Amino acid sequence: MTRTDAMFELPVRTAVPRLLAALDGHGAAVLEAPPGTGKTTLVPLALAGLVPPSGGPPSPGPARRVLVAEPRRMAVRAAARRMAWLLGEETGGRVGFTVRGERRAGPRTVVEVVTTGVLLQRLQRDPELPGVDAVLLDECHERHLDADTAAAFLLDVRAALRPELWLVAASATTDTGAWAWLLGGAGSGAPGHPEDTGTPAPVIRAEGRAYPVEIRHAPPPRPVRPPHGTRVDPALLDHVAATVRGALREGDGDVLCFLPGVGEIARVAGALAGSGAEVLRLHGQAPAAVQEAVVRGGGERRRVVLSTAVAESSLTVPGVRTVVDAGLAREPRMDHGRGLGALTTVRVSAAGAAQRAGRAGRQAPGLALRCWSEAEDGRLPRRPSPEIAVADLAPFALHVACWGDPDASGLALLDRPPAGAMAAAREVLTAVGAVDRDGRPTGRGRRMARTGLHPRLARALLDGAPEVGARRAAELVALLSEEPPRALGDDLAAVWRAVRAEGGGRGGRPGGPDRPAAGTYPERWRREARRLERALAAGVSVRGDGDGGDGEGTEAAPAGGVAGPGDGGGSAPAATGRGLPDDAAAGVMAALAFPERVARRRGDGAFLMASGTGAETAAGSPLAAAAWLAVAVADRPVTAASARVRLAAVLDEATARWAAAPLGSDAEEVRWSEERGDVVARRVERLGALELSARPLRAPERAAVRAALLTGLRREGTGLLRWPAEAVRLRQRMAFLHRELGGPWPEVSDEALLAPARAEEWLGAALERANRRADLERIDAGRALSALLPWATGEAARLDELAPDRITVPSGSRVRIDYGEGQPVLAVKIQELFGWQETPRIADGRVPLLVHLLSPAGRPAAVTADLASFWRTGYRSVRAELRGRYPKHPWPEDPAGAEPTRRTSRRPGGG
Repeated sequence: MTRTDAMFELPVRTAVPRLLAALDGHGAAVLEAPPGTGKTTLVPLALAGLVPPSGGPPSPGPARRVLVAEPRRMAVRAAARRMAWLLGEETGGRVGFTVRGERRAGPRTVVEVVTTGVLLQRLQRDPELPGVDAVLLDECHERHLDADTAAAFLLDVRAALRPELWLVAASATTDTGAWAWLLGGAGSGAPGHPEDTGTPAPVIRAEGRAYPVEIRHAPPPRPVRPPHGTRVDPALLDHVAATVRGALREGDGDVLCFLPGVGEIARVAGALAGSGAEVLRLHGQAPAAVQEAVVRGGGERRRVVLSTAVAESSLTVPGVRTVVDAGLAREPRMDHGRGLGALTTVRVSAAGAAQRAGRAGRQAPGLALRCWSEAEDGRLPRRPSPEIAVADLAPFALHVACWGDPDASGLALLDRPPAGAMAAAREVLTAVGAVDRDGRPTGRGRRMARTGLHPRLARALLDGAPEVGARRAAELVALLSEEPPRALGDDLAAVWRAVRAEGGGRGGRPGGPDRPAAGTYPERWRREARRLERALAAGVSVRGDGDGGDGEGTEAAPAGGVAGPGDGGGSAPAATGRGLPDDAAAGVMAALAFPERVARRRGDGAFLMASGTGAETAAGSPLAAAAWLAVAVADRPVTAASARVRLAAVLDEATARWAAAPLGSDAEEVRWSEERGDVVARRVERLGALELSARPLRAPERAAVRAALLTGLRREGTGLLRWPAEAVRLRQRMAFLHRELGGPWPEVSDEALLAPARAEEWLGAALERANRRADLERIDAGRALSALLPWATGEAARLDELAPDRITVPSGSRVRIDYGEGQPVLAVKIQELFGWQETPRIADGRVPLLVHLLSPAGRPAAVTADLASFWRTGYRSVRAELRGRYPKHPWPEDPAGAEPTRRTSRRPGGG
C-alpha cells in the first residue's frame, strides 16, 4: 500500500513539477534541496512516474526507468529501503539496488539505486545505458571522484548518443552554480529541445522543512594539539565524550556525534560506557544490522550515534535532537613519488559543519555543539577538497582511457586532474599493462576495468589466478580491496585465515551454520570473493591473452611493464603453483598487486621497499624478522622518514624477483660514492632500489667515469684538485679581472667552473686520464685553469699588465699583490715607499691598490688607498709612535723627498 501521506509530507514535493518541467525543456537540471526534504527518496519516484506530482493518480503509460547514484553503499541500501517503504513494498520490486557483489532488482524494477562505482561500470560496458530514461546523481556536492567521473561520462552520452536522457545533479548545498554551468555547457541540442550549449542548466530549489538549530561553541578547556596525519589528540576526544555526556544530561532526544574515523569512534565509545545511553558506531564498515538500527530509530532508550562523515548527508538518523561535532574529517592524500596513499585528518569545512549541524533540525528544533571556538569558524576551509585533487588517480585514468580520452582533456569536469597525479597514474597503468605508451587501453586494460577493482588489484587477480588458483586469488584480492579490521593484525596470511574461518570455511559456503551475519566484514568479503571467482570463471582472462571470450586477441604488456608475469614476461619461480601454501600464496598476490612495495629486511623490523622508501613494522609484529615482505597496505605519517606497514605477507627472494621482475635491472653502474668519496664502478643487479648483487667493473666506459668524476667535483668542490700557490694566485687574479672588467675574462667561482659545459672546457684533457679521486688530486688546477684565459682575443697576453702578480716599489723590491678578497692589497714596509707620491693603480688604471704600510716588524701601521694624503696627514702620527720603538730605522720628517731603503743602517734625512 502506497504511503501517500508520508510522500506528501516531504517538502521537496513542491519542487517536483518545476523539476519535471525543466527536464522536459532542457534535459538536464540541478536540484538544490536541503537535507531532510526528500530529494533522495521522493524525486526518483516522481521521475519514474510512480508518484503523482500533485496528489492525483500516477500518469498513465509505462514508467520511466531511473538510476539513482549514491556515493556510499550504506546510502544506497537506505535510500532503496525508504523508497520501497513509501510504495508499500520490499526492495527488489519496483525499487531495487545494486552495490558491488550484491543486487536486489528484478524485471519490475524501475527505480534502481546504485553506487557511483557501479554506474561507472555500466557506462563502460554500454555507454548508451539502454532502457534507462533518467539518471540522478545524488550528493554531488561531496565531490567524490567516481561521481565527478560519472557526471562527465553522462554529459558525453547526452551530447553524442542519448540526447533524450534526463540528467539531474542533486545537491544539499547552495553552491550549485558550477554544476549548472557544467550541465548546461555540455547541452544536448536534441531535436525538440532548445540549444542550450554554453547556457547554465536550470537550478530548481526546494525549500526545506527548516527547524531552528541553535549553534553553540564548546571548545576544550585547555589547548589541544592539532591533528597530525591520522593522529588526534586524546584530550580532544575526551572533551568530545564529555560534551556528549553533557548533552545527554541537559537535552532530550538522541545525540549524533561526528568523529573523523573508526579509531576515534572506538575511544569515545569507551569513554561513554556507563552513560545509560545505547551507543551505536556508524561508519563505512559497520555491519548492516548497525546501519539499519541507526536509520530505523530507537525505542524508549536514548541513543548516541558515533559517526564518521557518512551521516553528513544521504542518511536520515531519526530521533536526533543534538549534534556534537569534533570538527575533524578524513581526506585521502596520495604521495605520488612513493606510491603511498593515506588518509589524513583535516579540519571540517564550513560546508561540512553546516551539513552536520543541520542533522539536529531534521524533525524538531535542535542544538549543535561545536567542539571549537567561535573564532575558529572563520578559519575553516569553505568546502572540502575535491577528491580528484588529492586522491590516487590510477582508477580514474583507466576509466578515461577506456572512455577514449586518456588525458581527460575533453571531459566536462569541475576540476581538472593535476598533471603530476595523472602522470603517476599513467605510469602505474603502463606498468600493469593496462595502457600502451600513448595512453590507449589495451585489451588487458579493458578486462581490468570490467573487474571493478583498482588496476593494481585487477593485475593481481588476472596474473595470480594461474599461480595460486582462482578461488584463492579471488579471496586474497577481496581481502585487499576492502582493508580488513586492523584488530586482526598486520600479517596478511593470518588475517586471511581468520576471516576465512569466520566466513564459513574456504569461500564461505552459503547457508552454513557458521555463516557470518549479513553486513559484517567476513560476509562482505565472502560476497566479493565469490563475485571475483565468478568473474574469472565467466571469462575474464586470467593471463591477459585473449582467452576470455570477449573477442579481443592477444596483447602483450608494454616493455618494462609490471604486467610481465601475466603477459609472457617470465615463469613463476619453481616454488609457486597451485599447491602453494597459504602464506606463500598471500605473498604472491600482494607482490603482484604492489611490486614496488616488495621489501627486504635491513634491521629489526626495518625494511627497504623496491620503491626506495623505508618501511617499519609495528612493535611485536610477527613480520619483523622476515627476510622479505610484500607490503600490501602502508602509510607514511607527514613527518616520518619511513612508512608504517599496516598489512603485509612474508615473501621469499625468488618470488620477489618474479613478481617485480620488470623493476629489475642488471647493468653497469659508474657513479661517485658519497660514502667512499670516490668513483665506484660495478655491475649491479637490482630490484628497484634493492641491490641484490654487485661485482667490480674492470674497464668501465670513459664517458661514465668522466661523468662520475665531475659529479664528485660538484659535490665536494674544486678543492679535490691540486692547487699550488701559483694556481691559487692565478685564480684570484682572473676573478679580479672578471669582477672589474667583465668579458672576456671568465668567472672562476666553483659554481661557474663546474657548470657542465665549462668543466669540460678547462678540465677535459686532464679528466680523460683520470679514473679515481687520487687522479683528481694530481691535476694541476693552475695549468688547467690557464685554458680559460682569453687567448682567442689576445687579452691573455695582458694578464701581467692588467693584474700583475708583483709590483716594483721605490726600494727596488718586487712585492706581491694580494688579490684574495675585495680590493687588491700591496703590503710593504713604510721605508720602502719613501718618495712614492701616488698610489699605484691596476686594471688599466681603474683600481687603486690598497696599501698596507708595515712597521719594521711587518705589522700594519696604517692602511691607505691615497699615499699623497697619507704622507701629508697620517705619516706624522705613525712616525711619532714608531721611531722610538725602531730607532735603527730611518724616520725622516719629509718622506716624500727621502730615499727609500730596505736596510736599517742608513738613516737618510735624519731620525
